[in-house]
Amino acid sequence: MTEIVTIEKLVYGGHGLARNEGRVVLTPFVLPDERVEVERTDKLHARLVRIESASDRRVDAPCPYFSFCGGCHYQHAPYTYQLEQKMAILREVMQRIGKFAVPVDIEIVSAPEWQYRNRVQLHYADGRIGYLEAGSHRLCPISKCPISSPRINEVIAVLDRMARDRRFPTFLRSLEVFTNERDVQLNIVDSAKPVARRFFDWCAQEIPGFQMGALKYDTAQHTFRVSPRSFFQVNRFLTDALVNVAIGDATGTLALDLYAGVGLFSLPLASRFERVVAVEGGASAVADFEVNAEHVKAEIELHHTDVEKYIADVDAAPDLLLADPPRSGLAKEVTRHIVRLRPPRVHLVACDPTTLARDLAVLLGSGYRIERMVLVDLFPQTYHMETVVHLLAS
Repeated sequence: MTEIVTIEKLVYGGHGLARNEGRVVLTPFVLPDERVEVERTDKLHARLVRIESASDRRVDAPCPYFSFCGGCHYQHAPYTYQLEQKMAILREVMQRIGKFAVPVDIEIVSAPEWQYRNRVQLHYADGRIGYLEAGSHRLCPISKCPISSPRINEVIAVLDRMARDRRFPTFLRSLEVFTNERDVQLNIVDSAKPVARRFFDWCAQEIPGFQMGALKYDTAQHTFRVSPRSFFQVNRFLTDALVNVAIGDATGTLALDLYAGVGLFSLPLASRFERVVAVEGGASAVADFEVNAEHVKAEIELHHTDVEKYIADVDAAPDLLLADPPRSGLAKEVTRHIVRLRPPRVHLVACDPTTLARDLAVLLGSGYRIERMVLVDLFPQTYHMETVVHLLAS
C-alpha cells in the first residue's frame, strides 16, 4: 500500500522526513516541500514510488547509477543547495542530540563536487564489478563513477574488463583502490580464498602505476606513506584545507594529537609547537607515522597505544588537544579525561555529527565554549560531512 506525503526537511542519513497521520516517514532521494508517493519498507522507512509535485530545486542526476548504487544521496539537488541543507542538518543534530544551539555561524569549506574521491571500494559478482545497491548486498555493476578521480575511473574501466576474463579470481568479493593520481594501490578487502600473486602481476601489466604495498601521498607540505591497512582522507581536493582548519592559528609549547593515524595533523603541528605528542592504536598507521616523521626536525613523540589507556596517565594539560576519532566519536573515558586535564584549546575533527553532538554536550557542560565550527564538505553528493570544532576553556 502506498501513501502520499509532503517532505518537511532533510535529516541526517540521506532521508527526507514527512509525517502522515502522526507517523514519521523517512524516504530517500527527495527534497523539502516535495509531494511524493511512497511505500513503507518498515515502520519508519519508505521507498520513493513517484514524485507528484517536484521541488523547483530538483535537478537531473548526472550519474546513470544514482538511486540504484548506494554511494550517493543528493545528486538530485544543486551543490549549493546540498551545502545549505547540510548546514541546517548539522544545527538540527546539535540541538536534538546535544541539547544545545550552535552559538556561532557555521563556516563551510568546499571544493569541486565531482571527481574528488581518491579511494573507492569495489565489489565483484558474476563477472562484473561495481558498488552495492542501496540497502542491499546486491551488486550494482558500474563502468564509471563521477565522484571518483580520473585515475580511479581509469582503474574501474580496466578492472571491469578484467572481471570478464576467465583469469579473474571468482572467489574475490571486494577490493579497494587508492591513488595519488600517479600510483595505484589495490587492496583485497574480502575474498573466500587467498588471492594468488599472479593476479597482482596481471594487475601490474594492465594498470599503469600499479604498485604493491604502501603509496606516497603529497599533501599539507609533507609526503605521507600510506600502507594498505592505514586510513587516509578520501577527498583529494580538501585534505590541505582540512589540516589548515583543524589546526587553525594554534601555537604553543605542547600539542597532543589523539587518533593520529599516519601523522596528517601531527607533522604540520610540529612547525607550530615546540613538542608534539601523537597517540595511535593501529599498527599499520604507527609504522607509516614513523616513516613519515623521519624528515621532520621538530620533536614528535609517538605512542603506539589506545587513546583511552594513554590519556588516563596524562597529568599535565597540553596547550592544544586535537582529536580525530573514528565514527564512534570520543570514548566516554577520553571525554572524562579531557575534562579533567582541561587544556585551554580543544580541536575536534568529526565525521559523524551525532557522536560529535554527544561529545560536545559533555565538554560544553564542563565549561568549554565553541569558538569556531566548520563544515568541511569532504563528501559531496552524499549525506556524510566532516565537522571541525574549536573549543576554548572558559
